[in-house]
Amino acid sequence: MKICIFGAGAIGGFVGAKLAEAGAEVSMVARGPHLSEMKRNGLTLLEEGLNPRRIKIKVAQDPSELGAQDFVFVTLKAHSVPSVAESMAPLFREDTTIVSGVNGVPWWYFYKVGGEFEGTRLSSVDPDNKQWNFFGPERVLGCVVYPAAEVTEPGVIRHIEGYKFSLGEPGGEKSQRALQFSEALRSAGLKAPVRKKIRDEIWVKLWGNLSFNPISALTHATLNILCEDRDTRQVLRAMMLEAKAIGEKLGVNFPIDVDQRINGGAAVGSHKTSMLQDLELARPLEIDAILGSVQELGKITKTTTPTIDTVLAIIKLRARTAGLYPG
Repeated sequence: MKICIFGAGAIGGFVGAKLAEAGAEVSMVARGPHLSEMKRNGLTLLEEGLNPRRIKIKVAQDPSELGAQDFVFVTLKAHSVPSVAESMAPLFREDTTIVSGVNGVPWWYFYKVGGEFEGTRLSSVDPDNKQWNFFGPERVLGCVVYPAAEVTEPGVIRHIEGYKFSLGEPGGEKSQRALQFSEALRSAGLKAPVRKKIRDEIWVKLWGNLSFNPISALTHATLNILCEDRDTRQVLRAMMLEAKAIGEKLGVNFPIDVDQRINGGAAVGSHKTSMLQDLELARPLEIDAILGSVQELGKITKTTTPTIDTVLAIIKLRARTAGLYPG
């Protein structure tokens, strides 16, 4: 089984290193100094309680150097995918599966969802339907990524916490490809349950991303401070409750309540969210997939989102003034 990690940043590098260490036939698409360092010296993985390991992995900037794959695990930031979608073509055979490990509401969300919204397209995450038309939603296996990791320097990944990658077919079936990919991840020491209702987990993860990320980027506070401060906690709650109303109209079952979700964020400790890290490193912010998409879903479901609208407007302006968001 050949697995390509498309986007060997923090999460992609982490899962690629774990798979390669376990003996999987894995390759990665990367770029810049990170790519150069991995080509020269391999990828160094730092995990608490374990000695640093240097792992040799086949890496390339050009996907055509890697050939057709069984699975392509996309771990890019959501806004980066449309512009590179067609470059992935050399990785695909007719039966190649795309594992969608991207944050936010995925472009394929309304494929096999059933009901009145079946086949709805989301312009906030898939402008001009580029991914829907080029990839085809039938290729997709959903994935909710829970680990936190960071690139501390080119070629070095530090794992912070979490080992779970929940998998699920858009239609809810326990397919052979889902079970096969789950086994590959589990063989690498990762947790990879196959879920019947992957969208429920997408929303629980999204709850945190849509609220923690922009508020942290605006305040520069770490998760524990953000969640424990009385005033910012109320903003987080308001955003999550607005999102919950949308999710429930779409048939989502939330297995925990809002306060449990916020407490879970606080328990991570003094961790900087990915959006805060991106702001500090002058990288484009992942705004549309985790905030713009929820605003768009609010309009689709006729649900008001006043707090989300306010925070979205402010974080867009913050990102624009930093040159990290188009407009």
